[in-house]
Amino acid sequence: MLIGSELLAEMVAHAREDAPNECCGVVAVQRDASRRAVAIHRARNAAASPLRFEIDGLEVLRIIESIEDGGLELGGIYHSHTRTAPYPSQTDINFAAGWPGVEWVIIGLAERERPQLRSYLIDGAQVEEVPLDEVGEGSA
Repeated sequence: MLIGSELLAEMVAHAREDAPNECCGVVAVQRDASRRAVAIHRARNAAASPLRFEIDGLEVLRIIESIEDGGLELGGIYHSHTRTAPYPSQTDINFAAGWPGVEWVIIGLAERERPQLRSYLIDGAQVEEVPLDEVGEGSA
């Protein structure tokens, strides 16, 4: 997934605002081979927990409909880890089973002043880190 620094900063801001609880949201991408991120959609963490996130099913449907109505597609789901490294937990891996092909962006806030962002493809128990390619806002 190609993503601009502005969208990455927006995800980090969301994570900081929702701390100490995990934040969560969705990344919309272009429907072409570039998979360039176009927008993020913040979601409410229904679990209101620093250890896990949960998005209400109706909210997920509303967000996905909005993305598809805009001619885009779901490219990723993001959330924060407020106390641990940005690596998928077993809970994240279990949740990812319902979302094949979707990237999982995790914002690590363990070092509050130096957040870390990492992206993964999760297929069953297989977790593969993939590049989170940052592009300039004016790049194609």
